[in-house]
Amino acid sequence: MTNTGKTGVLLVNLGTPDSTATGDVRKYLREFLMDGRVIDIPYISRWLLINLIIAPFRAPKSAHEYRKLWTDRGSPLLFHTEDLRDKLIQKLDSKKYKVAIAMRYQSPSIESGLEELRKAHVSKIIVLPLFPQYASASTGSVQEKVMEIARGWQIIPDFSFISNFIEHPLFLEAWAERGQAMLKDKEYDKILFSYHGLPERQILKGSVDGYCQLGACCNKYGAKNHYCYRAQCFQTTRSICEKLGIPEDKAVNCFQSRLGKDPWVKPYTDDVIDELAGKGVKKVLAFSPAFVADCLETTVEVAGEYRDKFLEAGGEEWDLVPSLNSEDTWVECVKEMVLES
Repeated sequence: MTNTGKTGVLLVNLGTPDSTATGDVRKYLREFLMDGRVIDIPYISRWLLINLIIAPFRAPKSAHEYRKLWTDRGSPLLFHTEDLRDKLIQKLDSKKYKVAIAMRYQSPSIESGLEELRKAHVSKIIVLPLFPQYASASTGSVQEKVMEIARGWQIIPDFSFISNFIEHPLFLEAWAERGQAMLKDKEYDKILFSYHGLPERQILKGSVDGYCQLGACCNKYGAKNHYCYRAQCFQTTRSICEKLGIPEDKAVNCFQSRLGKDPWVKPYTDDVIDELAGKGVKKVLAFSPAFVADCLETTVEVAGEYRDKFLEAGGEEWDLVPSLNSEDTWVECVKEMVLES
């Protein structure tokens, strides 16, 4: 069959409040945390937890944190995604491709992004969730939302989903370039890789044939743990370290941003920081390769809170490798993923 229409490209990031006002942050938290793939407990329990406890009490604190990273352009997560879109448009043939962006939560919505592509009469849509490692709570949620919206269309074009891209050579090259810029003038005792955390139950629910044990099984990456979030994170670390020539015993994996009392994937970043400081480690370079755009978790949490914790525990230097944002090699990587889909 001849493809006579343009191909639509939808770049989707997590989301951001519309402003740092407490009301806008509360609205964002409610939409985000009410997603059954994010907090996977029964609806009634989730509704009570979010609307009566988390959103009312956490929103003021979160609003304060967002003010630390907000710029004249607004939310870094949003404007870095906009910059990525604009650079990608310049690299793709405008006669063949139409590019739009969306946020899984809040604005611009997935619905508005898909509508922009639908109005362009595209014959195919490539959906690229901007999460390197697949997780049900991130990539899976985007895919579900896209399908939920598109099923109501009279004409449904071909859809192609990019589920993860941790093995793409240009993704790894982009991180290696960022890391090398930090490593060329300094020597660090440890290289720390901090990934966003997930409840252990979510990873175990996706285990293939009971393969996942949340332990040494993540030390190898293959068919049975291709979609295990923890295994993907460990593989990302190994690949970046190989590109940079970082010895295995110098790199440390850990997971941040846990919520609630249930066990989350380990080791926890704050525990690792205490352990490193206790062993006399003085200089740490941190990567956050679960994020392709700087955001609250990188700028405030890793570069701010974790740095302060490390220095208070006796460390001397803590630096963060910036996210890929809209750097040229990353833009080229996105272009190649689109052309390959």
